[in-house]
Formats: sequence, C-alpha cells, structure tokens
Amino acid sequence: MGEARTLVVVRHGETDWNRSGRAQGHADIPLNDTGRVQAQAVARLLAGFGPVRLWSSDLVRARQTAEAIAETTGLAMECDSRLREYDVGERSGLTLQEAAERYPEEYAAYRSGRSATLVPGEETTEQVRDRVVPALLSCFSGLGPGQTGIAVLHGACLRVGLMGLIGWPWEQARALQVIENGAFCMLTHDPVQDRVRLTSYNEKVGSGRLGFETARPGPLFVRD
Repeated sequence: MGEARTLVVVRHGETDWNRSGRAQGHADIPLNDTGRVQAQAVARLLAGFGPVRLWSSDLVRARQTAEAIAETTGLAMECDSRLREYDVGERSGLTLQEAAERYPEEYAAYRSGRSATLVPGEETTEQVRDRVVPALLSCFSGLGPGQTGIAVLHGACLRVGLMGLIGWPWEQARALQVIENGAFCMLTHDPVQDRVRLTSYNEKVGSGRLGFETARPGPLFVRD
C-alpha cells in the first residue's frame, strides 16, 4: 500500500497584532522581530525533515514565515488563498475587550458556544472548514509515498482544518491548546486505512516537548 505521507502544518510567526491581542483575519499584518526569529528557527528545524513541497496562505505573515522555510530548504513556495485565516469582518483590528464592548450579543454567543451570531462580514466555521480542508487534502495529494510537505497558515483556520481532516467535531476545539506562533503540528496519511492521523501537536523549537500539549481552552473569538 506504500509509505505514509506526512504534512507539517505551521502557524506563522508573531505579529504586533498577535502581541496586542487584535483580531487580524484577512488584514495583511507583517511579522515583527520576534516573528522573524520564530520563522527562521522553525525553518532550520523543518529542513531536517527533508520536505519536498511547501505551501502557504497568501497573507503576508504566512508568506514571510514560508519564505524563511523556502530559503532554508531550497523549496519553491506555493501560495493558496484557501489557507487564509477566518475573515473576521468588522472585528478586524479589535482586541477581545473592544469586540465584547462593540458587539455584546455576538460576544455572548461566543461565550455560550453558539456560532450562529456573527459580526457583519465574518466567516462561519463551516465556511472556513469548507475551503481549508480541501486545500490541505490537495497538499497531501501533491506528495508521493513516504514524502513530507509543509503548509504555513494561521492559528484558528489551522485548527479548523486539522479537526476536519481527522474527523473531530468543532465543539471539541476548546479542549485543545491554542497553537502558538511559530509552532507546528504533524499529520500523516495512513495508506492502509486511508485516513489522516494527528501525530504531533503544537511543537516549538527548543521546547523539549513531544506530542500533545495539555488541553486547555483558547480565545477563539480573537482569530489571528
């Protein structure tokens, strides 16, 4: 049946809006100095995995992270707009506190776990899932048996795509550690059972940790 294919999904490095807790969505915010260091560090580590393909969201913070990986690995970066973060609509640029004050009904819906009440222009989780999951499946399809690829995207849409690929309901997302800037997860396609497995989660350079992080809720309302 052949060897398993591996896809490493990376969250972009830090931006100033990440640091201040502002929802970025489709806003094109570049990496800050910390983010550039994170991108270079994860690039050096992932080069040792022997990747053969590199994909990225077309937003600048993801592209700058992928560019560091491209320079280190010699791979060509392939941009895919389907890997973009949630469009957060009118919440773009707002902190969690500002969003709660400006959109109290929508914030209350978020706190209670309801997703039907959104601010104007905001994508639903289903919309994000329906574009990110096919994009990640395309990445897997672009790999041969035993090969490894890398995809650089964003915190919230990364979790949506990851959970869609492994078949977990979105309601379980709050049980997962928030994926940190410059961290990565590893997915493998099992050719025998024809299914995707999550084999490593929220890994960071120099952390000394392996596998799954201790589960804790994350601030889903502020999407990067």
